[in-house]
Amino acid sequence: MQDLRIAIVGLGWVAGAHIEAFKTVDGVRIAAVCSRRNPSVESVQAQYDLEDVKVYSDFQALLADPEIDVVSICTANQLHPEQAIAAIKAGKHVYLEKPIALTMDDAQRIHQTWKAGNVQVCVGFECRFSQQMTLLKSIIDKGLIGELHYGEVDYYHGIGPWYGQFPWSCRKDGGGSSLLSGGCHALDALLLAMNSPVEEVTCYAGKSRAECFKEYEFPPCSVSILKFRDGKIGKVTSSVDCIQPYYFHFQFLGSKGSILDNKFYSSELPGMNKEKWTTLETILLDSGDVVDHPYQPQFQAFIDSIRQQTPMPLTGFEEAYQTHRVIFAAEKSLECARPVKMSEIPD
Repeated sequence: MQDLRIAIVGLGWVAGAHIEAFKTVDGVRIAAVCSRRNPSVESVQAQYDLEDVKVYSDFQALLADPEIDVVSICTANQLHPEQAIAAIKAGKHVYLEKPIALTMDDAQRIHQTWKAGNVQVCVGFECRFSQQMTLLKSIIDKGLIGELHYGEVDYYHGIGPWYGQFPWSCRKDGGGSSLLSGGCHALDALLLAMNSPVEEVTCYAGKSRAECFKEYEFPPCSVSILKFRDGKIGKVTSSVDCIQPYYFHFQFLGSKGSILDNKFYSSELPGMNKEKWTTLETILLDSGDVVDHPYQPQFQAFIDSIRQQTPMPLTGFEEAYQTHRVIFAAEKSLECARPVKMSEIPD
């Protein structure tokens, strides 16, 4: 079977991580890149160690190329909706970086286009493929901590002027909000673990008084409280204005035990010390650097799903869309200063 030919759209730091990960994926080759910076073929080949690659500066011209099967959209957040919609309509399979959109209306437009099309769309919630999340979900699914009644996943990642993305991510039309900017990974992880539809969301937000965060156009610290249909409750803190090391926090409470980050206790396993946590040896989600993200297993699953014509596991568009619906419910709660029912958010 012929390798799928992929085009990388945008040449920022996320695109660099995509390129390196796709080099290790079976059944695909990087055939083109697209950047409005209009780089030369020689510079792209040299910088990214690519051979036989086309270089486009016009996105529509790229979509018109019949030799491109998949586009990986790594552009600025505000460009995601129109580019994703155009790519789907052009019959290209799409990998779309998060967030899929900065408004619910735009997210819904992509969703409607995807449902009317006949292509695979995968979204950049690659943390679902991390070893840590895979292990924690396995413990939960095997019933080792019993029936969950509470879950907590938090995202602490101080993004200030020292960070490359800060000039655009601090803007409402760039980062969008604390959840859209990065906390969406934590919210998405919570939804995966709790495995129940969200019924209601309440969100509160604030802002650090540190001078280095003054340019944020939205509250960079938010707390979202989730009520699930089956009675479970959950919490997500998203802070991009913290002054501390990166921290992706997990806490799950069940009827037979608990999980705390990479530690757990279970009454289901005889002989465990009730006075101490047992450490789970795994690779942690402890870096905000995209080169450390688990793109490779996600990309491989995406390419395999296209070639085998099977649904994309874990991070298909429908799952990602539902996560974004909860995000926008939190945004609406913050704006209206009240709890928001998920029935108020378009489906």
